Amino acid sequence: MSGARRPAECWLTDMDGVLVHEGQALPGAADFLARLVEAGRRFLVLTNNSIFTPRDLAARLARSGLQVPEQAIFTSALATADFLSAQLPGGSAYVIGEAGLTTALYEAGYTLTDTDPDYVVLGETRTYSFEAITRAIRLIGDGARFIATNPDVTGPSPEGPLPATGSVAAMVTKATGAEPYFVGKPNPMMFRSAMNRIEAHSESTVMVGDRMDTDVVAGIEAGLETILVLTGSTRASDVARFPFRPNRVLESIADVVELV
Repeated sequence: MSGARRPAECWLTDMDGVLVHEGQALPGAADFLARLVEAGRRFLVLTNNSIFTPRDLAARLARSGLQVPEQAIFTSALATADFLSAQLPGGSAYVIGEAGLTTALYEAGYTLTDTDPDYVVLGETRTYSFEAITRAIRLIGDGARFIATNPDVTGPSPEGPLPATGSVAAMVTKATGAEPYFVGKPNPMMFRSAMNRIEAHSESTVMVGDRMDTDVVAGIEAGLETILVLTGSTRASDVARFPFRPNRVLESIADVVELV
C-alpha cells in the first residue's frame, strides 16, 4: 500500500465477477468475507443491479454459500434513493424498475406516481413495458427530470446478454433529447454514498472490482485504493489500454484475503 495511505479499515467489493459468477461462488470469496468479519473490518458488497433488495441478494448469496448480512449489501437502487432524498427530500417519482428500486425509494420517503412526478427513475427490469416507456417519455417531455440507476447496456444471463438500463435509457434519450443522470458505477457518487453508510474514509478504504471501466475508475475518482481481480470481464491484457491503473492486479479474490 502507498505510504501516503492509512492501513485499510474499510472494504468495498463488487459482487458479480468478484464474489460470484452466474450464481456460483468464486474461489476464495467465502474466505475473504470470513476474514473481513474476523478482522472486524467494515465492508459493503456493491452491485449495479437494482432489481433486488438487499434482503433478496443476501438470500441469493447464501444459496451460493456466501454469508453476507443484508445491511452489508449496497445497490445502485439504494444509491439512487440516497441521491434523490438529498436532492429533493420527500419528492415524487415515476419508476420503471423492480422491487429493489421501488422499495429503496419508498423507504427514502418518496411518493411513486405517474402524475406530474419530480423525476422519472429508470432501473433494471426483466419486463420492460412499451406502455411504461411511453409514459416515461411523455413525463420527461412535460418537465420531469431523468434519473437512471446505472449505465450498463447489457446484463448477463445463462442464455447470453440481455438489454439493461443503459440501453433503455438510450431509447428514452433518443425520444426526448434528455440525457439521464446515472447514479451507479462508474459514478463515484455511488462509492461516496456507500462509504457514508459505513463511516468510511477514502484514505483508508479499498475497492475490489473486476472492471476497469466501472469499479477501478470510480474507485480512483473517489480517492480509494483499488484492486482489480481477473475473474470477471477485464483481462490482464486489457489493463494497458486504459489511461489509469489500479493499485494492484490480482488473479482472484483469493489473493486479496491476506491483505485484509
